[in-house]
Amino acid sequence: MLRINPNNFDDALAAIERIQQDQQTALLQISTGRRVNSPSDDPAAAAAIVQNHDRSQQVDQFLHSVTSIQTRLQSADSTLSSVTTSLQRAISLAVQGGTGTLSAGDRSAIAQELDGIQQQVVQLANTSFQGTFLFAGTNTASAPYALDGTTTSGVRYDGNSGVNQVQVGESYQLQVNLPGSQLFSAPGTDVFQALHDVSAAITAGTSVDTALNSLRQAYDFIGTARSFFGNTINQLTDQSSFLNSEKIDLTKQETDLTGADLAKTISDLTQSQTARQAAYQAAARISQNSLFDFLR
Repeated sequence: MLRINPNNFDDALAAIERIQQDQQTALLQISTGRRVNSPSDDPAAAAAIVQNHDRSQQVDQFLHSVTSIQTRLQSADSTLSSVTTSLQRAISLAVQGGTGTLSAGDRSAIAQELDGIQQQVVQLANTSFQGTFLFAGTNTASAPYALDGTTTSGVRYDGNSGVNQVQVGESYQLQVNLPGSQLFSAPGTDVFQALHDVSAAITAGTSVDTALNSLRQAYDFIGTARSFFGNTINQLTDQSSFLNSEKIDLTKQETDLTGADLAKTISDLTQSQTARQAAYQAAARISQNSLFDFLR
């Protein structure tokens, strides 16, 4: 007895559907350049991509922190450069004021200029960056220094001695500030006290050399303290290079995980197009057959 398989046409349609799905997958890979466009394409690779993205975001955060801190430190270093320039002028005036032939009026004029330099340095010590004060320790919301005649130096420190540690990499933190109490008003090298004392000594015409020596020590101390900012900037530059290199590696890893072999994908697409035409022709022949065709 002759039997006709009723599933032949359904099988042909199923084959056409599979071929079309393969074509859609190939076209998507060609358009995106990616082999994995959804987790179902390769679950293991998709899981690895999630980890890759998480790490990449973390690296981006570190790079953002590095850039922000570098700019802040450069502003602080530039400020200290201006302070040293002011102190150089003060030292020059102090040397001039120590000359024994000056009149009381001359000494008074020099002392007034020294007092003006002290006020300039106060303004520099109160430098802010993006709304926060650079030399206030961790109390960055308010200016750290103020003129105050009740203190021996004539200047009051309102900041604190706190320092900020910022994470710029895995298990890598850097101190990114020096409080004013370790810079301008450090014990034994108080810039404001030195400026006040040399001004008073010149006005009185006595002990100028002693006051001048203290001023030079304060000047040298500021110059040494600047090395902290330079060294930290250099460390951040090195870390930035490391992080950018890691970003490149992460991008390459993702390409290796998800990148499509375009030459193979195009070849597969061409073959599937040929297979689809053959499937269409086969389905057409099946649909044209009838029981009488088999009975002939």
